This record gives sequence, structure tokens and C-alpha cells, in this order.
Amino acid sequence: MRQIITLSTSAREALIDITPQVREIARASSVRDGLLNVYAQGATAAIMIQENWDESVQTDVVELLRKLIPRGVWRHDAQDGNGDSHLKAGLVGPSETIPLMDGELGLSTWQNIFLCEFDGPRSERRVVCTLLADT
Repeated sequence: MRQIITLSTSAREALIDITPQVREIARASSVRDGLLNVYAQGATAAIMIQENWDESVQTDVVELLRKLIPRGVWRHDAQDGNGDSHLKAGLVGPSETIPLMDGELGLSTWQNIFLCEFDGPRSERRVVCTLLADT
């Protein structure tokens, strides 16, 4: 089973919690046990599992990546000014796989799923959710 989440982003760099949308996809399926892959389409976006209890964690992630990969110093910036966005997305990675257990996401209490925007704002970002059933 595959479903696509479509959303817009409002900042150049941000972590957007997509856990409710992914959870709804899992619950709407008839799959009890399996794997759910969450994949960000686009070379300047990524997927991360991280804490959502305290927003400072999300801010810390963005600030760490800004320090590690600063803006405006990369060869690709000569093309379209977003060399850092590509590097950040590549470092974090485009996907995460979450176990589906008894019809629910196998996340811990403090884990949520985030779309990482590194080149926004964007009117449309697409996240592909692919569910594989354990047969």
C-alpha cells in the first residue's frame, strides 16, 4: 500500500511534525504488523525521527546543521544558492522505516516523524508512505 502526504512549508529550514498524518495512514490500512517507510521526495528535504515533547530539540537540530553546513560557501551555490540545503538533506537522509505493531506505529513515547525542510518555503512537499505487510 502506498499513500502520499502533500503539505506546504513556511520557512527555509524547519522540522515539520507529520506523525499524525502517517499514523492515520497506518490506522486506515488493514495491516496489523509490517513496516512503514516514510520517504521525502526532493533533493533538499529529509525525514527524521526525533523528540517532539520539547520544541527546543527541533530548533537545536536546525541550528546544529546550520553550524555544520553553513549557507553560501558551496560550489553548488553558483547554480541556485542552495548548496547547503542539498548537503543537509543528504546528511539526514530521505527516509525512515518504522515498524507497524498491532496496527500502530512502533514509535516510543517521545518519538515523532518529521519532514525536514532545508530549502523552503515550498508550496508543495510530497512524502511517500509505503506500507509493507508482514505475511
